Amino acid sequence: MVTIPDPHLAMVRPVRPRTPNGCEECLKLGSPWVHLRLCLTCGHVGCCDSSPLKHARQHAGGDGHPVVRSFQPGEQWRWCYVHEAMV
Repeated sequence: MVTIPDPHLAMVRPVRPRTPNGCEECLKLGSPWVHLRLCLTCGHVGCCDSSPLKHARQHAGGDGHPVVRSFQPGEQWRWCYVHEAMV
């Protein structure tokens, strides 16, 4: 079986976290989050799907930046929201 790479990986860029201290929107709203995700296209830091407001998923859909990586210490995995799969 041949595995085809996710085409959205072409959108991955070297990024710096825009808000390294937490979810960009939650920090503005004073809302809690569970875990953080870093957009690998623009550096947006958003909260995960286990968080009340799911800002990482909203950013991926609204801005068209589907690939994130975990922004949790010691985690390096990446996720594509379009394909709902690790990449």
